[in-house]
Amino acid sequence: MPFVEFASTGLRLPSGRALLADLSLAVEEGETLALIGRSGSGKTTALKLVNALLLPTDGEVRVAGRPTTAWDAIRLRRQTGYVIQEVGLFPHLTVARNVGVVPELEGWPEERIRTRVEELLELVGLPAGEYAQRWPRELSGGQRQRVGVARALAADPPLVLLDEPFGALDPVTRTELQREFCALQARLKKTALFVTHDMREAARIGNRIAIMDSGRLVACGMPSELARSGQPGVRALLDAAS
Repeated sequence: MPFVEFASTGLRLPSGRALLADLSLAVEEGETLALIGRSGSGKTTALKLVNALLLPTDGEVRVAGRPTTAWDAIRLRRQTGYVIQEVGLFPHLTVARNVGVVPELEGWPEERIRTRVEELLELVGLPAGEYAQRWPRELSGGQRQRVGVARALAADPPLVLLDEPFGALDPVTRTELQREFCALQARLKKTALFVTHDMREAARIGNRIAIMDSGRLVACGMPSELARSGQPGVRALLDAAS
């Protein structure tokens, strides 16, 4: 059974305009699927449907075999790590408190939270002894993004959603974080959906790449398969990355 499945999924505005139409796509457990497309292609809309920030108007989205409409939305979101481009760290909380916020909401004992925070900060290259008590404003952009990844993993969710998480970073830091994410994923094997507009990033990150255009899925496959594609939408993204 796929861990995430879009089943003829659509999302229409009250005006009738479709943001997403007839999306059928399965993401296997432990797989990283990169969603790529131009602005307005529907990739972020698809991501928000997975953790019920949006609900489909057509078809359904299933997580762990259950439609998102059958989940308690809060429970679903607490079992889903979410990383965005601007990180969204709480400026009034230390790094340690930011990472531990979901386990705290889940009622974990204080010692378990502390141990988990230290483990994750070490995992993302920010040793707790040096970084745990810092404030977000004291960190670089790359460091804040690492804290965001640690926070998304804090409650050990089976599913992680990433919406252009490295898009605002300089090229060197971005490449470093791409490599670190791949190493983390090889170790943790989370089911992950990774939104990007960069084909090179999609090829580095994803086991498969799903290409979106105007709210529809136009192609999906491994990077090597897509490289042989003659579809105009696929070729445009490949040519932009060359």
